[in-house]
Amino acid sequence: MSKILVIDDNVDTCKLLRTYLTRKGFEVDSALTGKEGLNQLKEKQHEVILCDYRLPDMNGLAMIDKIKEINSESKIIIITGYSDVNLAVKSIKKGAYEYVTKPIMPDEILAMINKSLKHTNVITKDKKKNETSEKKIKSKAEFVKGSGLKSKQINKLIKLVSPTKMTVMLIGESGTGKEVTAKQIHRKSKRKNESFVAVDCGAIPKELAGSELFGHKKGAFTGALNDKKGVFELANKGTLFLDEIGNLSYDNQIKLLRVIQERTVKPIGSEKEIKVDVRIIVATNDDLKQKVNSNKFREDLYFRVNEFRIDLLPLRERKAELTDFIQFFLENSNQELDKNITSVDKKVIEILNSYSFPGNIRELRNMIKRAVLMCEGEILKSENFPPEIQNSTFLENNEADDLEMGDISDLKTIVEIAEKNAILSALLKANYNKSKAAKILGVDRKTLYNKISQYEIEI
Repeated sequence: MSKILVIDDNVDTCKLLRTYLTRKGFEVDSALTGKEGLNQLKEKQHEVILCDYRLPDMNGLAMIDKIKEINSESKIIIITGYSDVNLAVKSIKKGAYEYVTKPIMPDEILAMINKSLKHTNVITKDKKKNETSEKKIKSKAEFVKGSGLKSKQINKLIKLVSPTKMTVMLIGESGTGKEVTAKQIHRKSKRKNESFVAVDCGAIPKELAGSELFGHKKGAFTGALNDKKGVFELANKGTLFLDEIGNLSYDNQIKLLRVIQERTVKPIGSEKEIKVDVRIIVATNDDLKQKVNSNKFREDLYFRVNEFRIDLLPLRERKAELTDFIQFFLENSNQELDKNITSVDKKVIEILNSYSFPGNIRELRNMIKRAVLMCEGEILKSENFPPEIQNSTFLENNEADDLEMGDISDLKTIVEIAEKNAILSALLKANYNKSKAAKILGVDRKTLYNKISQYEIEI
């Protein structure tokens, strides 16, 4: 029986999830504060942790760090409001498995928990042999083949580099599909029948990074109760994907450079070196060149991992391919949630075209899945989306005239300015009554308060 821990300061939320998930066969504990939740984690190992981003004593980012220190294997699902999507993206970067937006839909939570429990960072040869044809087809469909020019360019680069032994660097914001792209390169390579091992360098506590990467011998340090293989050994003959490589400590960068050069690893506490044959793919959303200039990332390692670079653009710069992505996630959500939605209303396309997607493709995927779950008919409609998305505001012509467009560099900035203007306009109409302003905007009071704080609007 899998163990779930719910950490949320809302008693009703804890009760709802505890009751629902217990009925579904899970052992569920709950906590109302971060400290209480961490104490429970020390006493019992939980496979999945549902954690509200805004707790009374600490935020989600701090919780992720502390949870990882206690149990790096636990899958963390952050619960957040749509107004906090930027924070949710930071949570993913920190090491959360996924995030879910309020209002909470139990079926959506259940699907995400089941997916996290089935998720593994290691795709072994034996597992591949046991896959059914249906699962193989689904596995290949993880990669969205957009029809636009930019997608075709990316696909061309993947096809070009996959058969080689070159180290690949994937550059892109959180949620742009770096791991999915890495898996696609692996599946098109000569190593496709061997292991694919993924490790998030940003999610590993600094003191454990050496053990995770290179392994350790029993007794090498306090808590090393057994021998452990590092990810290089686990990926031998296959592909190793190092996500957020820029978060590695300087000491571990030195060790990594040596492994790449010598193709040998030395587990902590061992005198013996082990030969490894590994194809390396790295990913980052940092400007590694800037880190090199500020002495936070080794220049020699940078040149080693930057043999072949693929840039994954944010979704706001790929709006021409939005309908491809929507259709792809619609089909996936239909299959996962056992629904049969046949089409998408034109208004939905218009709304999503006007949204900046700070969480990129991952955010769109979650958004479509939630809408599919909410939809009761065969056509996905705008009312299946949260109010924050339905009322996504864009610049009217008269508003655009008031802005110095030369100072605006991207669509996200334009949307933020438009949103702030809409909030100010609603507050003015409501004589600065926040409850009335929230009704004008079609959002709840908490969302409006969060937006006022986000844009530092003084009232």
